[in-house]
Amino acid sequence: MYTIYVKFDCLPQKREAFIEKVKETGVLDAIRNEDGCIRYDYYLSEKDPNELLLIEQWESKQHQQIHIEQPHMDTLRSFKNDYITNTILGEVELK
Repeated sequence: MYTIYVKFDCLPQKREAFIEKVKETGVLDAIRNEDGCIRYDYYLSEKDPNELLLIEQWESKQHQQIHIEQPHMDTLRSFKNDYITNTILGEVELK
């Protein structure tokens, strides 16, 4: 299993709007239906109202690499900057 985290710094009061946009555009469902996707979930920081954490789990790193090239990821990238100011990506080992 391949697990990554993505920490987003959102524009003030845009965190929930970003999640809604990902859902209403169909991007979230498309990602979750991709071959090899085990988990793709957003988590809200209780301490920082502008911080958003994404945990992605894939059957393999190859599945995740194919994921980032999908057309719905272009859709996500087309509006991401309207909500997000900074992105930090990392790998973790979760069981």
